[in-house]
Amino acid sequence: MVEIRLAGPADAPACREIYAPFVRDSAITFETELPGEAAFAERLSETLEQHPWLVCEHDGRVLGYAYASPHRSRGAYKWAVESSVYVAENARRCGVAGGLYQSLFAVLERQGYRNVYAGITVPNPPSTALHDAMGFDRVGTYEDVGYKHGEWHDVEWWARSLRDDDEPPSAPIPIPELDSDAVASALATGTNALSL
Repeated sequence: MVEIRLAGPADAPACREIYAPFVRDSAITFETELPGEAAFAERLSETLEQHPWLVCEHDGRVLGYAYASPHRSRGAYKWAVESSVYVAENARRCGVAGGLYQSLFAVLERQGYRNVYAGITVPNPPSTALHDAMGFDRVGTYEDVGYKHGEWHDVEWWARSLRDDDEPPSAPIPIPELDSDAVASALATGTNALSL
């Protein structure tokens, strides 16, 4: 059975294991050292105080995860988030990233967020193709913004709108306060798109 669900503390080791090769072997993340187990678990827990952190699980094994984080810290940015998605090497090209993103965006929309941004270290054809397919638009490039593995890297920024109403917004609803039926409905959008 395959499902997309909200992560919990027990998922931290599996998510950290998926993340490790991205830190160690690539510039996809600019993190240069893998966080320790306790630090990674704390990162997951802190994210879930406000934002979604989702996992895709197949027969009890976590295949990938996606989460949202604040875009910037100042108050007027509170309706904007950044998204991240990571998939285990042997689960790529199976729709996991797309399914996770579908569910993530559905949850974020129900929380009241307006825009999602993603930074992609380039070149990264799989990630640029995913973000293009998920309705993101390329909005700019930070040239030579990060130095990792002995070279400078550019980061492209992509943006996706979740809603376009002009009404004065209410503060986004924290994940723990979001109606459980709304969460279940949102998670189902990505789960139903999976074909594992």
